Amino acid sequence: MKDCRPRLNQQIGWVLAVLAAVTTTPVIAETPNFGKFSLLPGFEASQGKFSGYTGGSYSVSAISNRDRDKNACIGFADPKPDHIMVLEKDFEHLRILVNTGDADTTLLIQGPDDNIIRCGDDTGKSKDASIDDRNWKKGTYQIWVGTFNAGVKRKYTLTVQQL
Repeated sequence: MKDCRPRLNQQIGWVLAVLAAVTTTPVIAETPNFGKFSLLPGFEASQGKFSGYTGGSYSVSAISNRDRDKNACIGFADPKPDHIMVLEKDFEHLRILVNTGDADTTLLIQGPDDNIIRCGDDTGKSKDASIDDRNWKKGTYQIWVGTFNAGVKRKYTLTVQQL
């Protein structure tokens, strides 16, 4: 009788490889860690403030190494997005800032489709991240707030400003 163990071991190895690939890929459609919000042009400043905390060990460069302007996408966050931002209409100019009190944070925003990535790191002399950009199209954006080093837990305020 033929020994089927080598073939079975090969099949098990293949299944484990597929499972490993699936479990390390971020799940974009999941519920965000700290909520979903919607904005319309002319929103009040208080409507653009949200809180959360960093602490993941997932490299955001796995989502994208560079953004649409060739900025490096760096840092570590949770595989799930921290926030989901829904823009009900197009915005000409938005600034999105992280405030931890000057911890070394990073920012990655994906949307309104998977091919548009914006990344941010230090803001001026501050180590907190920000993204200041034009031409934000109507749609859904996933936001990851990360830290330069994996596993660092910091409380933050995320502020969205219309300029």
